[in-house]
Amino acid sequence: MANKRNNNDENGKMTVQEAGRLGGEATSKNHDREFYEEIGRKGGEATAESHGREFYEEIGRKGGEATADTHGKEFYQEIGRKGGEATAENHGEDFYEEIGRKGGEVTQNNNNTNSNNNDNNNRNNDSKMSREEAGRKGGEASRNSRSRKKNNK
Repeated sequence: MANKRNNNDENGKMTVQEAGRLGGEATSKNHDREFYEEIGRKGGEATAESHGREFYEEIGRKGGEATADTHGKEFYQEIGRKGGEATAENHGEDFYEEIGRKGGEVTQNNNNTNSNNNDNNNRNNDSKMSREEAGRKGGEASRNSRSRKKNNK
């Protein structure tokens, strides 16, 4: 049996891992960052052409689930804080005023639409409960439940 040197196999031949490592080192000596950016871009374009939207949705979903499994609430709080700080640094007061105005307009339009729909629904479907009625009943049930728990202690 021949002695192994580095990652050579028993016959003195180079292993696949060794050949890959040496090839990668040689490529890295001969090419710069732009080369790797270009081949990465080309690979991304080829993948986009051969896979549809569902492919990206699926890998995004899986990545999100894996991240959620390995990180806790603090991780998401931290990235949210960092994102908020970066946004604040990149945008001025005008940006926040504009998005606030747009959000207010959308909310107002949605409320007007929902109000009109609710009025129509209440007229057409007397057997259905309004949102206000459902909220009132839910609040009463919650209050009654808390009261029962208190009395049982």
